[in-house]
Amino acid sequence: MAKRWVNRPEGSNWGDFGDDDQLGRINLLTPERVRQAGAEIQTGRNFCLSLPLDFPGGNFLNVRRFPPSLSPTELDGEQWMNMSMNTVIKNATDVICDDQVLICLQYSTQWDSLAHVGSHFDADGDGVDEKVFYNGYRAGEDILGPEDHVQPGALKLSIDNFAARPIQGRGVLVDLFRHYGRERKAVNYDDLMGILEADGIVIEEGDILLLRTGFSELILEMDHHPDKAVLDKSCAALDGQDDRLLQWITDSGIAAICADNYAVENFLGKGSETPCSALPLHQHCLFKLGLPLAELWYFAELAEWMAENNRYRCFLTAPPLRLPKAVGSPATPVATV
Repeated sequence: MAKRWVNRPEGSNWGDFGDDDQLGRINLLTPERVRQAGAEIQTGRNFCLSLPLDFPGGNFLNVRRFPPSLSPTELDGEQWMNMSMNTVIKNATDVICDDQVLICLQYSTQWDSLAHVGSHFDADGDGVDEKVFYNGYRAGEDILGPEDHVQPGALKLSIDNFAARPIQGRGVLVDLFRHYGRERKAVNYDDLMGILEADGIVIEEGDILLLRTGFSELILEMDHHPDKAVLDKSCAALDGQDDRLLQWITDSGIAAICADNYAVENFLGKGSETPCSALPLHQHCLFKLGLPLAELWYFAELAEWMAENNRYRCFLTAPPLRLPKAVGSPATPVATV
């Protein structure tokens, strides 16, 4: 197979894990690193790191995304909830409940696949930008949209890659909330390095960075009625405009970033006089490095326990749904300490 690119983006790792790689930095979660992460299981206690998947409520955080819609399955016009099985099998005593859901895959606690964000980039070296994703995979060939006149979806880089190669490893919690409270703060390189030093946190290659900002706790308090005016001014997020922070993400060798906020980075949502990324941290991580991002996780109980026990590492298990062609997925991550 011909190589998909001639040029790779500056600062990218395209090809470093193989010309056909679809895992990116998840390749760093080697069997040996997973085994080492198991040493973090000292008490056997575990923590659910997911919000209930009907949070945040409404479509304020993203106008395209709506809460899950749950309904019974149907057969011949009959809804199968509290259905007596004897309606289809003579004298059966069973009572059956069976349901289905229409769900926006990135509505609540979620993973982004590497097909979630690409870029206009001249991968062919012919002076013309193409729509390209991690490792040179192409829109219209590998990631299909409605303009391709087929069922849209990711033939490559889909979320099921991270289920088939399950995401397990050592999670490292950085508690931004303990330092900034609910102050809206764009956390740059100096800020993050200061927190790591103050809290005695060491991050190693292959670690999964867990960022607590308090945002998901605020979402829970709002009880399905998110307040835009409050949320827009609340909680920390990484400063995707800080080149030194992006370089640290590259150099640190972390395998993924999981945050309890929306977007991980401080999304400004503003245009520019010159072409640039509206989501620079997403572009750096997903497009250039193949480094998965996760959003709207929940860390409150884990963070409290870690503070009480002077720890910051856990064994993390967090596979997405094994759903072919999807570009995102709900998750129910579990931290074990």
